[in-house]
Amino acid sequence: MKLRIASLTIFCLMLAGVPAWADWSYNNGPINGTTDAWTINFGYVVSNTFFTSGQSVTSFSFGAWLFPGDTVTSVDWSITDSEFGRCPSDDCLGNGTASGANLTDKFISSNQYGYNIDLITASINVAVPQGVELWLNLANASVASGDPVYWDENSGAGCTGDMCPSSASESALGTIPSEAFTIGGGSGGGTTPEPSSIMLFGSGILGLAGLLRRRLF
Repeated sequence: MKLRIASLTIFCLMLAGVPAWADWSYNNGPINGTTDAWTINFGYVVSNTFFTSGQSVTSFSFGAWLFPGDTVTSVDWSITDSEFGRCPSDDCLGNGTASGANLTDKFISSNQYGYNIDLITASINVAVPQGVELWLNLANASVASGDPVYWDENSGAGCTGDMCPSSASESALGTIPSEAFTIGGGSGGGTTPEPSSIMLFGSGILGLAGLLRRRLF
């Protein structure tokens, strides 16, 4: 019985020490790969809106059209209040170049035009206001060959999240159909458990008290 009580105590303390994070995402729909795509290098910038449901953005991914054999090695990004990613500026929340360990390129398929369709994923860390619409801007994507890199157009088909589908713009043309991308984020800093963790902890303590009562009385 003593061993059982000790084990239950340790379990309850573990529950209390692990926060229940409220991660969020904005998904503008799956990669289409067959309709069209927009250049995100050679000086062109493509921008898409997304809605924040938390206090930080920790990753983004997007569909890319590439020439066979190409792999994206870096891409410039920014998150701003307005399109085309003007940084530094008052409306710039964060910007950088995703590369190296912070960037992955996964081959998905080939399309009818002879392009490879890849999923590009970048890890970032940007504090954002919760419950607002912002812009993800991509530019200066790089491949070793120097070929063009294109952001897959899907018009937001199958999107999930508030205020979807995205609005989109291209720096030379203006408004365009939106692209395939996903934003990942977190609720913010701190280690305070959410109510779910607190309730679990409380339930464990009540159970422990019941065992002690039956044992001692």
